[in-house]
This record gives sequence, structure tokens and C-alpha cells, in this order.
Amino acid sequence: MTNAPSADLAKLRVEIDRIDDQMHALLMERGRIIDSLIAIKAKQGGGSAFRPAREASMLRALANRHKGLLPLDTVEGIWRVIISTFTYVQAPYSVHVDISRGDSAIRDSARFNFGFTVPFVPHMSPEAVVDAVKASGGDLGLLAVDAGPNAGPWWLHLSEPSAPKVIARLPFVERPDHPAGMPVMVISKPLPDGTARDVVLESIRVDRWRGSYVQAIADVGAEVLGAAAHGSGLALLVARPGGLETRELLMGLSAAGAADVRSAEIGAHAQRFTAPYTGTPK
Repeated sequence: MTNAPSADLAKLRVEIDRIDDQMHALLMERGRIIDSLIAIKAKQGGGSAFRPAREASMLRALANRHKGLLPLDTVEGIWRVIISTFTYVQAPYSVHVDISRGDSAIRDSARFNFGFTVPFVPHMSPEAVVDAVKASGGDLGLLAVDAGPNAGPWWLHLSEPSAPKVIARLPFVERPDHPAGMPVMVISKPLPDGTARDVVLESIRVDRWRGSYVQAIADVGAEVLGAAAHGSGLALLVARPGGLETRELLMGLSAAGAADVRSAEIGAHAQRFTAPYTGTPK
């Protein structure tokens, strides 16, 4: 007599094997399409393989449609590795990382978002990361938004037009228990296209001010992400909505009595997305 539960388990394992085979086949098919993409780009003169706006759109759709037993952390991590690895296949790159404030949290971010195929290159200051990206053929840099008290205003190193610029802020899919939750900025050489401009970052230097510059900037719809002494004044890292003009931001600073204000756009990124799904089994 056939043991029914054992027979059912055997059938389910066959189904799992079938799905695993299909997943592997689809990944290899994706690789063949990327191979064709590389050939087409070569005929057109090349171009950057990074497309931050498209990546953000893919991850937003992924988080919106996800449901079931599998935690979103796992699904997001798999997709991040797929995207980063196939980008690496198109044009090999390294990720330069500032570990001056500690190694573990930012290494978790690098591995979660870029996997183990993309080389991880540690540095002991934000400036060293910026210099390495600038000197590279197309590498990325990873900088903690709060780089620690000894880092100073690291964003000033991105102010020159030819300097690397911010192209993404991670984690993109926000949730309180994110396994790689340290807020970080991704920098690259300036991209000619494919960027997302939901949020624009400004490096601002102010010599004199009165009142609360934080509140004045918040009043126009922007946010102070970082502040540090610089010379006799103050250096600010400010995030403004893409639809808010720089002049409106500077007007907010003027309302706080700011004087001798100098501003430079240092990059932009997609609006982060709050996950509607917590990973709790249903």
C-alpha cells in the first residue's frame, strides 16, 4: 500500500526541482540578452551600464507585488545581486567603501546591494573613496550619510563639476528592520543619462547665519542631512525635492539670516520607497 503523505512530499519536491531548473534557465536567458545588449552598446559607442532610475523602478515594482511566505529581505537581496552582477558583466567595476567609522555595517550594505562578485575595496576616509572613484574607469563609491565625527563635510569633495556625484541612496526599500539599514550614498563619475532626480542633493557653505537654518530649510520642503564646521563657517548637506528650485532653498537660508552662501549640486537619487509588506507570513 502506498504511503500517501510520502507520495505527496515526493511530488512537491519534484515541483521544487522543476521551479529551480526554470529559475536557473531564466537567469541564463537573461545573461544571453545582456550579451546582446553589450554588442549593441559597443556598436553605438558604449555608455555607462548604471541606470539608477530603471533600477529604482524595478525594485519599487518588486516590493509592491510581493506577497507570501518568503521575506521581502530575501527577495530584495536576490534582485540586488542579480542587477549588480549583470551590470558587472556588462562593464566590470569595483565598489570603494569608506570604513573609517567601522567595517561591519557598511560592509553589510555593500554585500547586500552588490553581492560578492563585485570587488569590495576598503578605504580609511571619504576623501579617499572620492579620489578612487574619480581616478577609476567606472567604479562606484559607498559613503555613510553620517560618516562619523572625524570625517568632516565629506560632501564638499563632490562639489567640483568633474567630481563624482551621488546617483543613489540606500537602502532604497525602507523598513525599520532592514538587514542592511545603514543610510549610505552611492557615488560615481557623472552619468550622462539614466539618473533619477526625485531628490537632489546640494552642498552648501554658509559663513554667517542667525536663527535655525534647519527649520528654515525644512520650511521650504528640504532636509538637512549633514552639517559640519568648515573654516569660519558651516558646510551643509541638503536634500531637496526635484521640483524645488535651488533659489527657493537659498531663500529659505536667507530667511535664517545666512550670508556668503555658496551652493553646488552634488547629485540626485530616486525617492526611497517604504515597503508595504513586512515579511510576516500570511
